[in-house]
Amino acid sequence: MIVEIVRLLITLALTAVGYRTGQAINAPDPETAQVLGAILGAGTGYVLGGVLGRRFRTTLEEMPNVVVPRSSGAELFAGAFGLVVGMFVGLVVGLPLILFLPPEIGLPLAVLVVLIFSVAGARLFSGRADEILAATGLRRRGGLVTRSLDASGYLLDSSAAIDGRVLNLARLGLLPGRLWIPGFVIDELQGLADAKDRDRRRRGRRGLDVLEALRDVHGSDVAVLEETVPEFEDVDAKLIVIAGRAEASLVTTDHNLAKAAAARGISVLNPQALAEALKVPVATGDRLLVSVSRVGSEPGQGVAFLDDGTMVVVEDAAEMVGSEMEVEIIAVTRTAVGRMLFGRQVS
Repeated sequence: MIVEIVRLLITLALTAVGYRTGQAINAPDPETAQVLGAILGAGTGYVLGGVLGRRFRTTLEEMPNVVVPRSSGAELFAGAFGLVVGMFVGLVVGLPLILFLPPEIGLPLAVLVVLIFSVAGARLFSGRADEILAATGLRRRGGLVTRSLDASGYLLDSSAAIDGRVLNLARLGLLPGRLWIPGFVIDELQGLADAKDRDRRRRGRRGLDVLEALRDVHGSDVAVLEETVPEFEDVDAKLIVIAGRAEASLVTTDHNLAKAAAARGISVLNPQALAEALKVPVATGDRLLVSVSRVGSEPGQGVAFLDDGTMVVVEDAAEMVGSEMEVEIIAVTRTAVGRMLFGRQVS
C-alpha cells in the first residue's frame, strides 16, 4: 500500500508539472502539448514513484525488525519524539509548496515531504537517545541512560559490581570505551538489596553504590543495557550470549563464569585476578615482617595480613595478637579467592 501511495503522490505531482509545461511552451497545438506533457509526466512519475516507494517501504519494514527489538524504551521514546519533530519540520517545508505552487503540484509534494521528514526524524532521534534524554533531564535506572548494545565495550556483571575493584580500574582510566550494565544485572542487585538476610542486603547495596559511583567516574560512557535474551533464564548464560554477540569484554569476578566465557572465546577481565597478579611475589623461604591481628582457626595459629590483603597464617602465634614479628614463609597456597601464606616465627 505504501508503494502505491508514494507512486500516486509523485505521479500526480509530475503529471501536473508536465501539463503546466505543455501550457508554457508555444506549440502550434497547445491542447496536444498539454496532453503529451501530462502523459510524459505521468509515465515518469509512475516509474520514479515505484522506485522511491519500494525504497520507502523497505525502510519502514526494516525499522520494526532491526530497530525496535534492539531498542530500549529510551530509544523508542526518542524515536517517537523525532517523528513528531520531523512531521512539524515537514509541514514547515511543505507549506510554501502549497502556497506558491498550483494545488495539483504543491499538495502531493507537501505530503511526500512530510512523510520523508517524519521517518528521517524518527531514525535520527532514536540513534541519539542518550544525548536527547540528557538534554531533557530524563534518566532511568538511578541516573544511567538506557540504550541497546550498538558497539563493543565492557559488560559488567553483579559479582564485579559487588567486588568494587572495577571502580578503581575506571578511576585509573583502565576501562577505555563504554561500560555496559545489563538491566537484569541491576535487577539482580536490587533483589539482593531488598533481601531479608543482612549479608545479602549489604552486598546488594554495595553493588548499587558502585554502579552509581561508576556513573560519576565514567560519565556518559556508562549505559544501562536493556537488551534481553529471552531464550535463557540464567543470568550467566545471558551475559555470555550478549558479550559474544557484541564482541564485548566481560568484567566479572565469578571464577566459573570467567572460565565459561573464556572457553567460548570471549575476552574476560577479572579485577580479582588482576589484583592477584599485581601482588608482590612471595616464595617459600622469604622472610616478612607482619603484625598478628587475630587468632587462627587451628590451635596455636595466629593470623596476619599483608598490605595487599593476603592472609598469613603463622604457627605458634596465637598468644602474639597485636605484636609484630618476623616470619619465614614455609608454604604458599592458591585458593579461589587468592593466595594464602603459611609461616613460622623466626627465632
